[in-house]
Amino acid sequence: MDLSSLGKAIVVLGAVLILAGGLIWLLGRSGVPLGRLPGDLHIQRDGMSCYFPIVSMIVVSILLTIILNIVVRLLNR
Repeated sequence: MDLSSLGKAIVVLGAVLILAGGLIWLLGRSGVPLGRLPGDLHIQRDGMSCYFPIVSMIVVSILLTIILNIVVRLLNR
């Protein structure tokens, strides 16, 4: 892999990260309850707090799987 293609890959990865960050930021401001769904565990004890967003991660995983399947099918035409 030459430096030119490596540079392009880094730029594309950066653009994808910027888009993902913007989408997450917009979802957070729109009131989507990701992270506060029933089934997300939040344990608080004296001086300790643990958070396990199990259901939120399952929902995100399903949505990303659907989106990526659609993109791959469109690119393979």
